[in-house]
Amino acid sequence: MSSTRRRALDAAVTLVGTEGIRALTHGRVDAAASLPSGSTSNFFRTRAALVAGVTEWIAQQELGDAGVPEIGSREELIRALVRMIEVQSGPLAARTRARYALFLEADADAVRPLREQRIGIEAWLRSILARLGGEAAAEHTTFVMAAGDGLLLHRITVDPDAPIEAVITRAIDAALAPGPPV
Repeated sequence: MSSTRRRALDAAVTLVGTEGIRALTHGRVDAAASLPSGSTSNFFRTRAALVAGVTEWIAQQELGDAGVPEIGSREELIRALVRMIEVQSGPLAARTRARYALFLEADADAVRPLREQRIGIEAWLRSILARLGGEAAAEHTTFVMAAGDGLLLHRITVDPDAPIEAVITRAIDAALAPGPPV
């Protein structure tokens, strides 16, 4: 990927993450990336193509960040999820806000890469919960994902210092315990 395209995509993510999806225009991206006028439209001819490019870029970046560590214990799972939330609500908070904005406002085709990525993360978590606690634990994947998503949203919108480990520990322990999560 060319450095100009990368600069445009990084600037687009920052724009959406800080100002919302309506700020995503070719001209605004050019200005934010300090690119000559028309540069972004050379890569993305329409706004729909720009939105699709941004969602694909976010999905690629997040997959690269995940690193999908090998998880063999409850403690390793808790540490991995805590670290993911720390990074996504700290240094990568603008990208996280952009992802949420795109999920809410972009059309289904444009957010397909993000949805596919999420399905992959759910499958990863489901397999770990199954390995650690059996099929009953794996059935609580949606619960654990919702707890993590809720905490992440809370940290990027309300309280950036909200504790992570206690919430994640409680969610994992509830998922691994017999019966429904309480």
